[in-house]
Amino acid sequence: MSNFNHAIEFAVEAHSGYTRKGSGTPYIVHPMEVAAIVGSMTNEDDILAAAVLHDVVEDTNVVIEDIYKFFGPRVASLVASESENKHPELSREESWCVRKAETIEHLKSTDDKAVKMITLADKLSNMRATYQNYLLVGDAVWQRFNMKDKEKHHWYYKEVLKALEEYSGYPAWQELAWYLKAVFADEA
Repeated sequence: MSNFNHAIEFAVEAHSGYTRKGSGTPYIVHPMEVAAIVGSMTNEDDILAAAVLHDVVEDTNVVIEDIYKFFGPRVASLVASESENKHPELSREESWCVRKAETIEHLKSTDDKAVKMITLADKLSNMRATYQNYLLVGDAVWQRFNMKDKEKHHWYYKEVLKALEEYSGYPAWQELAWYLKAVFADEA
């Protein structure tokens, strides 16, 4: 069995019972969408596996050692790269600001194209969901998040888009830029 196929089974089990914020959609839909977006940029098995697994360490009881054991060092490294330090010593808003700044700095400093592809796919999937909810409830959508300030979300996504500019020729990057314009009236 390929790492990707195994990762799908593993992620389905790990995310079982979890839903997306504000929608009730089974959480597994998000990592599968991320993998589909990554699949439009590469067909490398380990990158696709990491895309499906990108949230299991951050959002479930799975630890990075489990990923290493079952999927090997490359997948574990990519998943670790996508997993934020939640900074439990900080308030939710402070933690959000620190985590997002760390993500931006990481994207600017890494040369690993797989990390950038997975991040681009993750942010695009998130913005697709946010946009759908935005159409339904407008700016009240931001109340579903730890960070409730729309302008901080705007800053974050704009900086991510800039950090991933080398992918501007890809439809995924262009779609993310479109969502920034649609949700934030951005000139990205």
